[in-house]
Amino acid sequence: MSLFEIGILLITLFLAMTIVWTTMRVGISPMPSSEKAYRAMLKLTEDTGDGPIYDLGSGWGTLVIRMAIKHPKRKVIGYELSLLPYLISLLIKSVTRVNNLTLYRQDFMKADLSGASVLLCYLYPDGMSKLDLLIDAQSKKASCTSTSCLSKVNANHLSSDTAHFHCGCNPDFVISNNFALPSRKAEKEIRLDDLYRSPIFRYKLDQSVNRLG
Repeated sequence: MSLFEIGILLITLFLAMTIVWTTMRVGISPMPSSEKAYRAMLKLTEDTGDGPIYDLGSGWGTLVIRMAIKHPKRKVIGYELSLLPYLISLLIKSVTRVNNLTLYRQDFMKADLSGASVLLCYLYPDGMSKLDLLIDAQSKKASCTSTSCLSKVNANHLSSDTAHFHCGCNPDFVISNNFALPSRKAEKEIRLDDLYRSPIFRYKLDQSVNRLG
């Protein structure tokens, strides 16, 4: 085996290990959605105003780049912690020349989400529970500190990562692939024409009537 081949092998192993490490850290791998899910999520953003769209876990960029192309006048931001998907999405962004898209290699739980009008997510049940706890739809315009924000939720349900969460995560809409916000009622729900009839949920968070229970 040549030095070049060894180098390629080592780089490949390193990138693979970064995906494994990130998966263990955040609880989910950077799994792309299906084509049907992309179309449904794009459709559900059509009547959500003109505010910024944030993709929480933008992965390989397959959804967030389409979203930026669909909404050229809206600011679109993607957060992805895993290195390889992040680098691939940067490459695709460069090729497509999408100027309204910004990508960050960062855990969205430690990011400032206060500017978001729409949150997109394809997480997992525990991740949706954490997000649900950190969204306070009743204080859309309120300013606060991280300590005061977190005092409103049950700290026993939050991981150490969420201690760094910025206040002001009060979007107008949350659009989620497959997994529901546990304490809220979806305003709209699309069932995909696939084997599992997979759901896509949209929550309108400026209405108190969408609380469950």
